[in-house]
Amino acid sequence: MIFKNNKIMQLWVLSLATVSTTTFAKTQEETILVTQGVSQEPTAPVKGMVATKTLSATKTSAELVKTPQSVSVVTRDQMDALDATSVSQALRYTAGAFTEYRGSSNRNDEVFVRGFSYVPKFLDGLSFGATASSQTGTVDPWLLERVELVRGPASVLFGQVNPGGLISMTSKRPTSEPIHKVQFSTGNRDLAEGAFDFGGSLSDDGRVLYRLNGIARTQHNQVEDYKDSRVAIAPAITWYPNDQTRFTLLTSYQKDPDAGYRNFLPAYGTVTSANGKYIPLDFNVSDPDYDQSWREQTMVGYEFEHQFNDMMTFRQNARYASIKQKYRYLVYFNSKPESTLLSRRAQHEERTTNEFGIDNQLEAQFATAQMNHTLLGGLDYKSSNDKQLLMRGSGSQYDMDWTHPVYGVNVDESTFSPASHEQQNLDQMGLYLQDQMSWNNWELLLSGRYGLDGSSHHRLHRQ
Repeated sequence: MIFKNNKIMQLWVLSLATVSTTTFAKTQEETILVTQGVSQEPTAPVKGMVATKTLSATKTSAELVKTPQSVSVVTRDQMDALDATSVSQALRYTAGAFTEYRGSSNRNDEVFVRGFSYVPKFLDGLSFGATASSQTGTVDPWLLERVELVRGPASVLFGQVNPGGLISMTSKRPTSEPIHKVQFSTGNRDLAEGAFDFGGSLSDDGRVLYRLNGIARTQHNQVEDYKDSRVAIAPAITWYPNDQTRFTLLTSYQKDPDAGYRNFLPAYGTVTSANGKYIPLDFNVSDPDYDQSWREQTMVGYEFEHQFNDMMTFRQNARYASIKQKYRYLVYFNSKPESTLLSRRAQHEERTTNEFGIDNQLEAQFATAQMNHTLLGGLDYKSSNDKQLLMRGSGSQYDMDWTHPVYGVNVDESTFSPASHEQQNLDQMGLYLQDQMSWNNWELLLSGRYGLDGSSHHRLHRQ
């Protein structure tokens, strides 16, 4: 393994939480009914909107109330109630998160947490869409069982994570309980959607389980001549060769023929008037004859778990992901308060991201004196290769008067010049150790990490 520009990191975290109970005098008996989701595993389906366990903060099955870090869980039922069509929408009502800061033009689920921009995304415990300098890609929430938001530093277990926190997504997994669900939806702006979710056992002895879910959706959005469309499917199989071993294959394919847009508008005409006028809310600053917004994602991964005895368990998770994107559009770059004329330029973007991640974990549960321990040791590695091309063309032929817009402009890409054409590579490896200690109503979490990372940046075209 070769690392360039090596950096050595040592991160140590000490967390302490207390759980206590208080008794109050009552003049009469009260009956209190609490509805909450109870699941044996933090990746299993939860009935209702209240989850009790989490996997994201500690990489172990831990009760939320005993986790000394701020974690919010958006369950499958809550996503259905919100009718969320993106992970950003699923996190709308989550404390500390600022979502959809670009309105409905968010292409990549860019979320701010505690004031920090573009917190990284993780899918099934592994990095998703992370490159050396940015975040990319999106997962349709229909393919997810839950979305968790971990607030605050979490780099001990996950490596390079900004101080705001991270988004942890959990894929739908095979279940022994049969699932047969088909739904169709229609609505405003010509919404047409069909989705299915099937699962259950493929063998009489229940050792082979499956899950197959998918969705197809199209809908016009708030900007004239724009629409979003997507098809996605996620097959998964779980095999139990014996009572101590489990292997789950997780795959997904997602294609967005209309993957979103960037309809940025100037301050003059929106915040303040331009020549005494305001730009209509559905105004399209680009050109429908030139626009293209396309994305394709393919992912293949697995989760392996073997329980040696009642005390020790080994886990290995791995995934390869490919994200391809292509965008064409016109964008304004100049406006004046006394004029309704917009100066525009044409842009062509292409981006290909390949990412591989693997995480090996060894968990031991034991007791010393009156203290219970959950000891976790792990070795993780991730690698990403990101190629980006941005071409631009400008000229007076692209200018537009937004009070009398004329579309169908002739865009000649042979006159474009490259604004950027580069390749970035990122490699990261880390060795971590964590001890969750429990004594009476006290919870103590100690963890540390030793990591190596390297990155390289290559300009593919000299300007």
